[in-house]
Amino acid sequence: MVTARRPAARRLPAALRREQLLDAALDIIVEHGYRAVSMESIARAAGVTKPVVYDRFGSLDGLLRALLGREEQRALGAVATAMLPPAHSEATDPDALLVDGMVRVLSAIQADERAWRLILLPVDGTPLAVRTQVERGRRLLRAHLERLVAWSLRRRGGPDLDVELAARTLLVLGEDAARLVLTHPEFPPERIGAFARSLLTALPRSRVDSPPPQWLTTEP
Repeated sequence: MVTARRPAARRLPAALRREQLLDAALDIIVEHGYRAVSMESIARAAGVTKPVVYDRFGSLDGLLRALLGREEQRALGAVATAMLPPAHSEATDPDALLVDGMVRVLSAIQADERAWRLILLPVDGTPLAVRTQVERGRRLLRAHLERLVAWSLRRRGGPDLDVELAARTLLVLGEDAARLVLTHPEFPPERIGAFARSLLTALPRSRVDSPPPQWLTTEP
């Protein structure tokens, strides 16, 4: 009996092969959860042999770390860019900056749904290393929000809030809004932004002259 051999995989440059394997792993995780991902399932999805996957990443843990690192870098880059005011904008009103930035962030999440599902939505069998890395990203974002909240409260002249708790609250509400955008089409970014704007108008304020900090007006 002659055993059929798998056709040889098309040779790709190392960088392209790496991205192909990471994309294959992401597809498996999003569709079937972490329990379904293995070096064999990734190789099968990419149309290569297992040694090719091992040669690029060494182990499944190494591959998962590389995948999350890639998606985290893309995601945090999109958030940092979205939180900047539009180029040449004269609008430095803190409420408008916060709402417009939130809408841009949610729109970026909507445009890159697969990556954000990996970060925001609980996936079956998420490894501890992945959860640890996601939490590290949340701490970085929370620190960014603390600076934004502190400037916003000074700029708008109130209310008198605990900056750290306000940033934590915004992060929790923002993550929940992101999950709504990913899972419920009836909650588009614009609808959530309109609701946030109506809430901010209810907060007391007295205009205080304070230019936006440099980190808000300079590209990262």
